[in-house]
Amino acid sequence: MNVNRLCVSLLLPLVLAACATGPKLSEMKSSIPTLSPEQGRIYFYRSGSAFGAAVQPSILLNGTVVGESKPGGFFFVDQAAGNKEVSTSTEVEKKLSFTLDPGQTRYVRTVIGLGFFVGRVYPELVDDATGERELQEASYIGPPLSQGVKADRKAE
Repeated sequence: MNVNRLCVSLLLPLVLAACATGPKLSEMKSSIPTLSPEQGRIYFYRSGSAFGAAVQPSILLNGTVVGESKPGGFFFVDQAAGNKEVSTSTEVEKKLSFTLDPGQTRYVRTVIGLGFFVGRVYPELVDDATGERELQEASYIGPPLSQGVKADRKAE
């Protein structure tokens, strides 16, 4: 066995284990609760690229951990309307600020970039059409819907 095959055979299971494996949006759309009129919904997602798969930082919304940036995964939180700040941190902290209106749905894509020691994960706001399209490829990694999806985990 040559060295390249050995590397692939050892690394492939690690990369696959790092990727999201929940149901696709189309499989669970009917179980997503209706958005209340005074709140907005924010979908967080990341492409399924194997590049940087091991880098999975927490995603914070206004200082509260709401989930993780996992390759190929998505989750959502319902929030009161107002100003929002999304942040991720690896060797540096990256932030994104935007306003969420009542009844509005926003899409935040996390993207892996090169860092000095480890990859950096950048949150970026995308338009509705892009977010809806890219979300179709992602797998749900949020809490079971019967437990609710409010941002209630504290920053660690």
